Amino acid sequence: MAGVDISGTVRERAARELRDRILTGVLPAGARIDLDAITEEFATSRTPVREALLELSFEGLVRVAPRSGITVLGIGAADISDSFTLLGVLTGQAAAWAAQRATAEELENLRTLAADVERLSGDDRIGEANWHFHQEIHRAAHSPRLLAQIKLASRVVPSNFLRMFPDHEQHALHEHTQLLDTLAAHDAEQARALAERHVLDAGESLVGWLRQRESAADQPSSFQSSRPS
Repeated sequence: MAGVDISGTVRERAARELRDRILTGVLPAGARIDLDAITEEFATSRTPVREALLELSFEGLVRVAPRSGITVLGIGAADISDSFTLLGVLTGQAAAWAAQRATAEELENLRTLAADVERLSGDDRIGEANWHFHQEIHRAAHSPRLLAQIKLASRVVPSNFLRMFPDHEQHALHEHTQLLDTLAAHDAEQARALAERHVLDAGESLVGWLRQRESAADQPSSFQSSRPS
């Protein structure tokens, strides 16, 4: 499948792609996942796909049963809202610590990464560049424990978020500039507020779309038209 991201290990790729499909409703609650079909689509063996599905079962997104197969449990707007709220708290703390702990070299690297994101505006690769930029802010907090928690919490963010919500792109680029200036000024509390708001705004967009889709759940023909372009 041309649109499938092939970066990372096969298990990571499968988990990321299936998670995205569940989070965005391409695989709605109640849908059955055909292990053989997914294995063929990803051009791999069954083992890494099984491992990916087990990972998703631990996250509460699918149910894996020996006899009934794999069923999508899905995730509701309220759960997404809670998840983004928690992620916002974690990323806010990371930004606050980065404002206090980032080295001059790290700050310069962040400006380069922000420029990369801006350069890829309108390009499908912007999502990866954007994640790399934010990940480096998290690393600049110099807290392996916090970094691990953010990695887990951020799974709720679809990897194609900026393609789903292109209106967020310019807004995000502006906020990147503000956040970089705040980090350079070593203003921990302002960095916390900006980073947390950045995540909460993204969550509100996804929640709004999911609630719209949930309200149209009884009208199957409306599904395709309700998806973001």
